[in-house]
Amino acid sequence: MAARAALDIPDGSYVNLGIGIPEKVAAYVPEGREVIYHTENGLLGMGPAPMEGTGDPELINAGKRRVTAVPGASFFHHADSFVMIRGGHIDLCVLGALQVAQNGDLANWSTGAPDAIPAVGGAMDLVAGVNTIYVITQHTTRTGEPKLVESCTYPLTSRGVVDRIYTDLAVIDVTDEGFQVVELSPGVEFEYVEERTAGELLPIPDALREVK
Repeated sequence: MAARAALDIPDGSYVNLGIGIPEKVAAYVPEGREVIYHTENGLLGMGPAPMEGTGDPELINAGKRRVTAVPGASFFHHADSFVMIRGGHIDLCVLGALQVAQNGDLANWSTGAPDAIPAVGGAMDLVAGVNTIYVITQHTTRTGEPKLVESCTYPLTSRGVVDRIYTDLAVIDVTDEGFQVVELSPGVEFEYVEERTAGELLPIPDALREVK
């Protein structure tokens, strides 16, 4: 999923990567394509993670993981970092999700359970200020419940913000008409994806091609 999402990041983009699988996107950006990584705790020009047991413990990303800084990187106040986000200066963000609705609503911070962490975090600002939002998620939960739904039942991060979804089964665009399959994973049939999607899944366009 991370490798497939990386192919869609344009050269020269300013990108924020969410915690978990989205972080892995940086490892798969095609050679020769420059991407400048931003982390909301105050670094523009974030480099790859250092080798295990090395690195500066004070040089971390928003997920508190050690990172490096590329030549020309900039450090700044946390508030300035969010000014960049809220001002529309970050081109693209890749996030995880608990649910995505067919109209692009995103729920990615809480199931609403009584013991859930009572804070939406930086994702609320990212989806409101970043120009393009990609989501990486398993197509269903561990118990087989769809994550792509007609409408979210979990607390929302924001409304109508998701542009494209990368799951273990397919690449899917969010359109005005519903979920549009763009590509299927190898060996996966459209009907299999349709059975595991709770929202409206549009017929495959003639130009559909399988992920290689």
